[in-house]
Amino acid sequence: MNEIQQEIRRLAKLKKAIIMAHYYQRAEIQDVADFIGDSLALAQQAAKTDADIIVMCGVHFMAETAKILCPDKKVLIPDATAGCSLADSCKAEDLAVWKAMHPDYTVVSYVNTSAAVKALTDVVVTSSNAMKIVGKLPADAKILFGPDHNLGNYINSETGRHMELWNGACHVHSRFSVEALLALKNEHPNAPVLAHPECKQVILDLSDVIGSTQALLNYVKTHSNHSEYIIATESGVIHEMQKACPDVHFLPVPPEMTEGVGCHCNECEYMRQNTLELLLKCLQTESPEVTVDSDVSEKALVSIEKMLAWS
Repeated sequence: MNEIQQEIRRLAKLKKAIIMAHYYQRAEIQDVADFIGDSLALAQQAAKTDADIIVMCGVHFMAETAKILCPDKKVLIPDATAGCSLADSCKAEDLAVWKAMHPDYTVVSYVNTSAAVKALTDVVVTSSNAMKIVGKLPADAKILFGPDHNLGNYINSETGRHMELWNGACHVHSRFSVEALLALKNEHPNAPVLAHPECKQVILDLSDVIGSTQALLNYVKTHSNHSEYIIATESGVIHEMQKACPDVHFLPVPPEMTEGVGCHCNECEYMRQNTLELLLKCLQTESPEVTVDSDVSEKALVSIEKMLAWS
């Protein structure tokens, strides 16, 4: 560890703080974290931690979820402006209108949403458990699913459901280049293609394995017979994949319009807003602190706890 990482670890221990990081964070932040996971695992870990302070190295909705689950703990985020294009695509006031137009529908919301949206939701899902939770609803249930249209479409196609879908998308997962993926498959015919269900259908149709970030990581760990993989999800997860399988070659699918760009990895710029320097300052000053209105938190907690119970 470098000096900044060592000081981060010292302060975390001193202040009884747990540093939690999403797989899409910078490699140096993943390396200094106490816990690394996808959205579901981060929520589960937050719900059971005995730390006094939670530092969420991710985007803002993840810190909100931790605060909702742990209202008595101080929840910090290195960069409070680290947002999410998918969460931004679904405003609470717009969801309220959609709900009013479908009064007898169950609202299922992807975790990549604001606390205010979760407060209007019947049950929250992540990419890890969405299929399972939707499957727990009655077969004839009328469902509003949002905000990720690609994930909702994938669930509909796999389950035969006819959920009404919000027209939102993750700007990272929706911009993978089909042409680049086809070229990679041609150059590496024995490399399985692993894709996140937030990708467009055309990418999923070209993939061998479809799953959440955690599921893709688990697949790599348990299928050591392959010497290389083509990865169609945010490239931050490759850091953990490489640590788990150092002899395997991981090939990230680049986004569209990368000609002339030095790095062809598909990265979320919001996730990359968190840096070691901001993480250190966050621990030193115990800010920025994330808060959630108590009324919103109480309502959102119901939908999140239902997700955790059904997971």
